[in-house]
Amino acid sequence: MEGELILELIPYEKMESILPLVYDLNEGKLSEEVLKTRLESMKAMGGYVCLGVYDNENLIACCGVWFLHKLYKGKHIELDNVFVNVEYRSRGVGKLMMDWLVAYGKSKNCNSLELNAYVANQKGVKFWERHGFEPLGYHMIKNLE
Repeated sequence: MEGELILELIPYEKMESILPLVYDLNEGKLSEEVLKTRLESMKAMGGYVCLGVYDNENLIACCGVWFLHKLYKGKHIELDNVFVNVEYRSRGVGKLMMDWLVAYGKSKNCNSLELNAYVANQKGVKFWERHGFEPLGYHMIKNLE
């Protein structure tokens, strides 16, 4: 990796900067306007922050972070919309993010990090497993739209 990457939480007033990355993550299936509206709702709910990874001032990766409490696990972080720009993949950015997120979770007295991974994303599943994540169950959805 050339140069030093900066990992930091993105301030709420600059959080729209993640939208092009999330648009790419969703392969253009959701318009930027829909993503913007949803992001505003997420910010209003509270309990949501977003890690940004910068090469100079260029946002090259992001990871949403939800602080949740559930009966089966207690306080934990759920990772959401994890994305690294294509040209930065397989260069250690994901590991940097995971190391940062583990330390952040511990600093916030969380019991675990959790996430949902798409079944079809086998490369992603292997990445999560290499970083100590284990499958616990199925994430199931019933669309109401």
